[in-house]
This record gives sequence, structure tokens and C-alpha cells, in this order.
Amino acid sequence: MEGLSVSDANLVVYLHPSTGNNVHKAILRELSSMLLRYNDTFEGIVLAYEFNILDKDAKILPGVHPYFTVRLKAKLLLYSPKPDMLVEGKVVKVTQESIHVIILGFLSAVIIDRDIREEFQYKSKHGKQLFVSRSHRRHVIKVGTMIRLLVKSVDEETLYIYGSLLPAHTGNIIWLDKQMEDTSLTDGSAKRRKGNDGESVMQEPSRISAETVSVNNDHHVKKSKKHKTQ
Repeated sequence: MEGLSVSDANLVVYLHPSTGNNVHKAILRELSSMLLRYNDTFEGIVLAYEFNILDKDAKILPGVHPYFTVRLKAKLLLYSPKPDMLVEGKVVKVTQESIHVIILGFLSAVIIDRDIREEFQYKSKHGKQLFVSRSHRRHVIKVGTMIRLLVKSVDEETLYIYGSLLPAHTGNIIWLDKQMEDTSLTDGSAKRRKGNDGESVMQEPSRISAETVSVNNDHHVKKSKKHKTQ
């Protein structure tokens, strides 16, 4: 999925003296406070991290509360959704006016009716709300469906995504992937048929090439004539 990246970072963590007995735990607490939040420095949401402590000795800062600093080398897994990116999520709610989605288990996204292409028709069937394609009845979007959507905008403070299903390559992921697979198989069969037609056309030039080789090989020609006399 687009928007995921790994960033190498040099970090400085400020720790209270009371955490001196367990520095590793204190570092984990500080780094964990960054998780699932948008970070302006890294321009993304921190999903995971791993780190190594660079210095064995910490530096004590002067002041009323003498905090000490620890330098780290960290790897951060970031998620940075941007406009026009394709993202994937699970549908959690469907109404006539909107489709609500959860991305990566924590990011909320909404697709309002004007951003749902006209191909999809809202229906209420057996107490369930869904959108069904007028062109392909198997292309259905309902609660629990994994969909691919286009990002229109992102609210970084609330971690809210406004999405769109207007492009043709958005919608139910399983249906879209199956369509792509069927198209690939059809294209492959067409190429094989075209290749077979080409082979039949090239049979005559192929024989000419073989005869030329045998003529140029004097030993082979003489041996063939002797065998023919016998």
C-alpha cells in the first residue's frame, strides 16, 4: 500500500533522573508516546520503531530538574497518506450518503455520496446496507468489505481521511484483483494465439535456413549423397 516508508533517525531523548535505574524502560515509554500520532518532523504517522543506544554515558542538563539526555539511532515505520494516493481499508459503516472505512486498524476515512461514482447504486437488502455496481453485480461494497480508495485530503490533527471512489480502479479489492487477473489471462491467451499464427507463417523461411546450412557443410552433403547411392 502506498504511503508506508522506513526512516532512519538520530534521536535525543530527555529523561527524568528518577528513571535512571531503568533507562531502557524510560526510553520505550518516551518513544511509545510517538506511536499512532502525526509527527511534523518526520511528516508522517509513526507506526512502529526499533532503536540502539549510541552512548553508554548520558549527558546531564543543568537546571532545577537536572534531566539527562540519551542519544539514539532509530528506525521508524511511517505512514504518510497524501492526496491522490491509493489506500486500502475495511468498510465499517454504509449509509445512503456515505461509506465509512478503517485503515490500518486506527485511521478513519469517509467517502461521501458525491465522491462515489454513479456506477454504484445504494440498496438495503435483508437489513444490510450496500452499494452494488450497475455494470457488474458481483462488485459489491458492504460492511466488512476491503476496498481501495483514492485519498482526497487528510486532516493530520484528527487523523481523518476524506476519500473518493470516482476512479475506475477503486472499489472492492477482491473484485478488482479478479478483474485484473482475468484481463491478464485473456491478454496472455491472445498473445499465444498470435504467436502460433506467426509460427505457421514462418515455417517456409525456417526450411530455407536449414537447407542453407546443409549446403555449406560439404562433408555433410557428400555423406548424404553416398548414403543415398547405397
